[in-house]
Amino acid sequence: MGYQETLVAGEAAAEAAIGRLLEISGAGAQCSLDARMLALYAGGGFSPGSIGSHLKLAVGNQWVIAQVRSLRQVEADGDLILAGIDFVGEALNDGGPLRGFRRGVTHLPLPGCALHATNPEDSAAIFATGERPHIRIGAIHGNQTIPAALYIDALLSRHFAILGSTGTGKSSATALVLHRICEAAPHGHVLMIDPHGEYGASFQDSGAVFDVTNLAIPYWLMNLEEHAEVFVTARGSDRQNDIDILAKCLLHARSKNRLAEGITRLTPDSPIPYLLSDVTNWLIQEMGKLDKAGAGIAPYQRLKARYEEIKADPRYAFMLSGMSVADTMAPFLTRMLRLGEEGKPIAIVDLSAAPSEVTPVLVALLARLVFDHALWSRGEDVRPILLVCEEAHRYIPQDHQTPARRVLERIAKEGRKYGVGLGLISQRPSDLAEGVLSQCGTILSMRLNNERDQAFVRAAVPEGGRGLIDAVPALRNREAIVVGEGISVPSRIAFDALEPSKLPASRDPSFVDEWRKSGHDAARLERTIVRWRAQGR
Repeated sequence: MGYQETLVAGEAAAEAAIGRLLEISGAGAQCSLDARMLALYAGGGFSPGSIGSHLKLAVGNQWVIAQVRSLRQVEADGDLILAGIDFVGEALNDGGPLRGFRRGVTHLPLPGCALHATNPEDSAAIFATGERPHIRIGAIHGNQTIPAALYIDALLSRHFAILGSTGTGKSSATALVLHRICEAAPHGHVLMIDPHGEYGASFQDSGAVFDVTNLAIPYWLMNLEEHAEVFVTARGSDRQNDIDILAKCLLHARSKNRLAEGITRLTPDSPIPYLLSDVTNWLIQEMGKLDKAGAGIAPYQRLKARYEEIKADPRYAFMLSGMSVADTMAPFLTRMLRLGEEGKPIAIVDLSAAPSEVTPVLVALLARLVFDHALWSRGEDVRPILLVCEEAHRYIPQDHQTPARRVLERIAKEGRKYGVGLGLISQRPSDLAEGVLSQCGTILSMRLNNERDQAFVRAAVPEGGRGLIDAVPALRNREAIVVGEGISVPSRIAFDALEPSKLPASRDPSFVDEWRKSGHDAARLERTIVRWRAQGR
């Protein structure tokens, strides 16, 4: 029997209580539900009392809205069900349909308060977006007529994370969210770090794609810490000594540029262009002052050899080309941050062909440039920017500090003050540095198969959403639990399908299809070898 038929079938269906509040503590409570009353309402896709469904309690002239977190039958053959509920918001109770829903509860109900089922119209009011700017990403689980929407400002300003095991549709969900954001804000500024080269195909019409062939990132934009990651090879006690020499070397080389004239606080971190030849010449000059038989010459020799090695390595050409020494800071930031590009608000940085040892440094550099730009443009010149990191656990590792981790942690903690939003995409949230995920105001968790990942996400979400998070292992592909500031209430959603032309290139090769093809394609192997030897696509 559907809900509308139930209204006609019995006068108690609209007003009768389906349970009572037993115990209350903070944002949650324990209550008893009558299984017979729940059965009256069930049908037509409407199932009050199920996990994630909503109940309402009258408190004065307000409805307090609660979400069911857990269920337990008291007796095997009885009709009494004990339920754990979380209070998620309140709405006006004027005798008519539920309206004016808002998150948070002003006045909590008392034990003994009656619980009522919400109807489909109530659910529509709970999930209504009002006039707040939002994007639709799917539909609420169990009711395809209610859209699942994310509030844009809350999603971006307080950071978000999209989590899910491999094969759950995480990449297509990420592409869907970013496409909807770009459609709602065509003059936005989004920078996405794509380590596997998946998203270029998805945003070829609405974004700009940069890889090692056209990235042209100036090496002199790196600060001392990032320079050290690339050019200092010593470990142990010798490393700090080499870094100290590198700092003096960078300061000397940067000071020779005319842009350094008049700068009273020139440091090794200052983004002033310098010539690589000035570095090696200074190292040679300093070595000439030392006793060539002494051990003090070794750090200079290591640095000089490393600079010459990097200069000769064609894999680093995208950083060390002859044009890189010019003052290209403004054009580079314009391209990367989409400051002057109309209609293409997203930049995809494909790092799949970059040397693996320099990839973390590039991520650190790009993230730091985003943050520094926001820091120094604060005020009337501010331009909010969204930085999205795919495979975030690679750059914010749990077990050790890296330049990328330090800058991304700073963005997670302070970025909101300067207009920098952070989006983290990861299949292993338990490998993320502790505390970073908890800085994300909105979490979209798809299916996670690993228990450590599930526990990590459960610990990061607010108390009111932990009941739904328990359903993460049972989610279907392209479903997610969404909790946090970006959605009206914690919800289980089904993502909308994305147009085939906008899907990322993340589909796994089919063993069956490929292995059914007969014959050896020599041309395919030749193309592979050419790309292999050229270290490019």
